[in-house]
Amino acid sequence: MSPSPSPGDRPAAMSGAEGPSRPATGVTPAPHAAAWPQVGVIIPALNEEEALPGVLAELPPVAAVWVVDNGSTDRTAALARAAGATVISEPKKGYGNACQAGIRAALAAGVQVVVILDGDHADRPSDLPLLVDPILRGEADFVLSDRTRGAQAGALLPHQRAGNALAVALIARSTGHRYADMGPFRAIRADHLAAMRLRDPNHGWNVEMQMRAAQAGLRIREIPLPYQPRVGTSKVSGTVKGSVLAGVRILRSVWRYRAKG
Repeated sequence: MSPSPSPGDRPAAMSGAEGPSRPATGVTPAPHAAAWPQVGVIIPALNEEEALPGVLAELPPVAAVWVVDNGSTDRTAALARAAGATVISEPKKGYGNACQAGIRAALAAGVQVVVILDGDHADRPSDLPLLVDPILRGEADFVLSDRTRGAQAGALLPHQRAGNALAVALIARSTGHRYADMGPFRAIRADHLAAMRLRDPNHGWNVEMQMRAAQAGLRIREIPLPYQPRVGTSKVSGTVKGSVLAGVRILRSVWRYRAKG
């Protein structure tokens, strides 16, 4: 594998449509260039026109970025194309459906490492090297962000923390592996991802992925990373109904995927 560039050589991957004002990240947008030619990024998105331009502008340079439009009614798709991303339309609603559409594209493109990143700008795209470099160095197979220690005030609501704690406790009881979080910012070797054959259509998808990784004996690493309040309104944690439905799906998924295969 080709070596990763040093931190001083890491420009952002994309420039394009102007995004919302955010705190400075120290990353200057630059034209797309494949400094991480082994890496592809999947961004599932539903009505993220406020946040998505900033996410794309701050991504380090990778081989490809796929924004999976999960039925947006705003300018999400148009702004993604303007910023240089490849847009995939996935009309079947559900976070898992959107992620799986992106995975099919990434596996077909032959990337070695797949990164999944939400389009809400809660995670810092410039932190991508912290997730992918351990995989490229052969030290890990699956690397996730741990939001629990670096979340800014208001970024992780109390019911989110409680739901995460319950989910990881149930996963540990089922698989023997204790995760710290259900962080959505994650990187995994493409061959392991293909072997998982993930199928959950909704927010149980993260649970399924983490359980399959533990069941397969992958080398798993969690990295504490900053987590900031999202741009725009959450489709899940922003409403009581969304939070309850997501929690039910997550708990159901822990039960459903407790057995291998």
